[in-house]
Amino acid sequence: MPGSRPEVSVVVPVFQEEASIPKVIPHFVRVLSGQRRRFELIVVNDGSRDRSGELLDQLAADEPRLRVIHLARNYGQTAAMMAGFWAARAPIIVPLDGDGQNPPEEIERLCDVLEEGHYDVVSGWRRDRKDSWLRTRISRAANWLIGRITGVRLHDYGCTLKAYRAKVIRDSRLYGEMHRFIPVYTSMHGARICEVVVRHNPRTEGTSKYGYGRIFKVLFDLILVRMLQKYRTKPMHFFGKIAQWSWLATLLSLGFAVAQAVLAETSGQSGWQAFWGKAPLVALMFFLLGCFSILLGLVAELAMRASYEHNAGRYWEEGRRVNFGPAGGEWEPRSADVGALRSTFEESLPR
Repeated sequence: MPGSRPEVSVVVPVFQEEASIPKVIPHFVRVLSGQRRRFELIVVNDGSRDRSGELLDQLAADEPRLRVIHLARNYGQTAAMMAGFWAARAPIIVPLDGDGQNPPEEIERLCDVLEEGHYDVVSGWRRDRKDSWLRTRISRAANWLIGRITGVRLHDYGCTLKAYRAKVIRDSRLYGEMHRFIPVYTSMHGARICEVVVRHNPRTEGTSKYGYGRIFKVLFDLILVRMLQKYRTKPMHFFGKIAQWSWLATLLSLGFAVAQAVLAETSGQSGWQAFWGKAPLVALMFFLLGCFSILLGLVAELAMRASYEHNAGRYWEEGRRVNFGPAGGEWEPRSADVGALRSTFEESLPR
């Protein structure tokens, strides 16, 4: 029934997929309708400039379980996924790519593994991946590097098809292009993760939106993830280590300058002139670097504490929603909506 709570929320971010939507989205609905669990299919249109939004509205008009969120502009896949996660009502959330390469038939199996109770995240592994040879090899190297640095060992970080318990993902705060590191974020909060081999279909409609230029984005994001993983709540410790080594280098440089002065005195030269060489200048640079590191650590601490005290985490704007509210089943406010609801309530009170 449209008003009943779904058991699984399937989130599909799309961008410029007008060639895929007429076939892929109805196929998702048919497959999910044949599975045991009640579902809702949340498609997030990430500011597409083609007919993607129009086609989604047409499909949603005939299918109340298809819920559409239109973002005001293109914010990227991470924001689109977050918008879908926050709108999801089911205890299990499963993201899917909108190009049809992730088979929805695998959702039931992932949910079955999740409901066994041993894991909080069931990650799909495209062992027989239907992409180009170069793209597959680069992805394998990236997966190895991410696992090596973060300690969360997965064969396929790039596979969107994963089943999450809603409690470990719904209130997450992801920015930029961090969607590929969602398992790392969940592990930071104690989530138990396993991996299941899933099928992978070749793309039949449209063109891929991923280019090889994102390799460098992955590397930069990996540095950020490692920083957040280790120093998210204690940035002063990171900058303090820089200051520690900088001031140690300061002492070593000054010691070297003193040694130079002593050697100069023993050889009959002016020790004072020998002391004022390059070593004291190097020592001064390291000393200032340590001071700047402490100041940056203080700023980072203040920013972190301000973020924890006042940050709803929402940075995207929604243009409109389709099949939400009374027409599309019950609606529950998320943390980003609480402030707006409180303001509306206060304005309705008698003066």
